[in-house]
Amino acid sequence: MRTDIVFTLTGPDRVGIVEEVTMVMLGLGGNVETSRMTRLGGEFAILMLVALPAARAAEVDAAFEGLAAQGYQVTVSTTDRAAAEVHRGWLRYQIEVHGADHEGIIHEIALGLSRRGIDIESADTGTTRAPVSGTPLFSMTALVAVPPDLAEAEWTEELREAGYQANVGINVSAVDVE
Repeated sequence: MRTDIVFTLTGPDRVGIVEEVTMVMLGLGGNVETSRMTRLGGEFAILMLVALPAARAAEVDAAFEGLAAQGYQVTVSTTDRAAAEVHRGWLRYQIEVHGADHEGIIHEIALGLSRRGIDIESADTGTTRAPVSGTPLFSMTALVAVPPDLAEAEWTEELREAGYQANVGINVSAVDVE
């Protein structure tokens, strides 16, 4: 019998941290099914969905005590795959946001989506510098799940209006889900 866990690790970025974490998971008989890993400033963050033998799930915390002693923060939560089926039949869209960076962009977009009952399934954000002026530019790509009874024209128009108010451009496109 298998158990699914959500594993997170944050701490100082260094060469070999991904290899070390995945070696420990492999040693526990775990399979990394989905993951996100990134350096944020000088810190490194790992977020993983791991399937492992149910009998080994209780060993995960102890297996990472060495990294915890080095200053890494580790969390482990069991999860239920059936909960992922909550949005079955919902429509998937990709939202892209671009514009000059300023405080509150993510909040305004998230607020507009949550008010309409739209779930953000994943989001990636970042800033870069404009080539000539050096002005900070914001970008966000999000995958969202929209209730099937919500009219596309209605929520996308509201989202574009929120983008206009936040002085950012927003593009919305349907995503085919197989």
